[in-house]
Amino acid sequence: MVPTEINGNPAIPFQGVGKYIPEGNRYAPKTASSANFPLDGNKQVASLKKALQLAGLKDGLTISTHHHFRDGDLLANMVFDIVKELGVKNIRWFPSAAFPCHTHLLKYLEDGTISHIEGSMNGPLGRYCSEGKMGKMAVLRSHGGRYQAIQDGEVKIDIAVIGAATADSFGNANGVNGHSVSGGLGFALADSEYAAKVIVVTDNMVPFPCIPWQIQGNHVDYTVVVDKVGIPEKIVSGTTAITKSPDRLLIAELTAKFCELTGIIREGFSFQAGAGGTALSIGIYFAEIMRRKGIKARFARGGSNKYLVEMLEEGLIEYILDGQTFDLDGVRSLRDNPHHVSSSPFTSYNYHGKGNFAGMVDVVILGATEVDVNFNANVVTHSDGYLLHGIGGWQNCLFSKTVILPIPLFRDRFPVIMDEVTTLCGPGELIDVIVTERGIAINPLRKDLIEKVKGSGLPIKTIQDLKDEAERICGKPEKPRLGEKIVAAIKWVDGTVIDVVREVLID
Repeated sequence: MVPTEINGNPAIPFQGVGKYIPEGNRYAPKTASSANFPLDGNKQVASLKKALQLAGLKDGLTISTHHHFRDGDLLANMVFDIVKELGVKNIRWFPSAAFPCHTHLLKYLEDGTISHIEGSMNGPLGRYCSEGKMGKMAVLRSHGGRYQAIQDGEVKIDIAVIGAATADSFGNANGVNGHSVSGGLGFALADSEYAAKVIVVTDNMVPFPCIPWQIQGNHVDYTVVVDKVGIPEKIVSGTTAITKSPDRLLIAELTAKFCELTGIIREGFSFQAGAGGTALSIGIYFAEIMRRKGIKARFARGGSNKYLVEMLEEGLIEYILDGQTFDLDGVRSLRDNPHHVSSSPFTSYNYHGKGNFAGMVDVVILGATEVDVNFNANVVTHSDGYLLHGIGGWQNCLFSKTVILPIPLFRDRFPVIMDEVTTLCGPGELIDVIVTERGIAINPLRKDLIEKVKGSGLPIKTIQDLKDEAERICGKPEKPRLGEKIVAAIKWVDGTVIDVVREVLID
């Protein structure tokens, strides 16, 4: 049961994988004229406040920011401090993701400066939304779904504020040079192309031309210099350290063995894994297998980190196609190595394009908060119903050739496999393998994989067997206490609504 209207706008319910085909044309912003811009190319204004005023800041607009600085972002908080100072209300905040550093913005949700968030919410922001306190319904999209929503005109950005490590006064910008490096700026690409007004903010203004330009100045209205735009050390994702947990190491080892025995790891294969402790461990096992077999991967999709960079520099990978940089080793490699290539949600993930990279990846390693007996998976809520994570590129990656979820059988004595997930984020038909420390379950749809592991010695079980084992150890979990109020909608990659998050009832 999903809404057909969200915050007064029509919404289309999920129709099945690949079933909804859009009609019409892409959205286009108003045509601009060079006659209205400085002939010498200098678009720099005195302050961010001045830029926001010139961009037409007023009640009810949509302001977008990007998350390349991750938990080191300083810019979104700056923007809304100014919005509050100017007495502007009812702003829809449209970040590519939010992080704990944005807890600062809770007070602006409470006083009506921000009406609601359409983007991922971590920690306190997610808890605030889950308890029904947000003024309007939140909307969560994947990275590709966000690009799709902007491109299709589902979300029209009034003012995009793009933080960059380096820029010139014309608006060309990148995230790989300067004091406040963050890597690629691909998540801000759609904002720069489609927003009505675009502001580039940097703490390192250089003479024209800023090379490389990841954001093109021809899309930019105003440029601004601030003292500091972001904290590079805080772009670090997850633990960025190999897990030391025996259970997690076993999961990583089983995942790598599965990929070897089924022939996924072969000359010229491609893969994508995350930056958490278990995923990093899987990458290490992959590298060991590749060295032993004397093979190399054609490309790896990033999130880049030092371990992936080391594989590139060793010659185990020919290319990294990088959508997001997870540490400073990744930034250095992206800047210096021509085989480390910046990509964007348009090329990698956008479902309303003429194909994308996801389906070319041989195997993707993803996490999940919950999985059910039909292989449906959840990445945004916990079993208590609280919305505490974003979707990221997770949904988009489900179109890879083989999707593996290496997950513990239980967390904090709560089973991870259940009859039905709390929130449906990914349909089970797209999820192929569940790897736990107590066994591996293969989706019955993947008869080819089932055949390949016969006689392999791997601990193959049914997903029902894994669920029963978890419940024997932990007991059957109680369902969360949820109300009728919908606090957030979960969009599928094609812009349809696949599920909702309901208010958590608190005592």
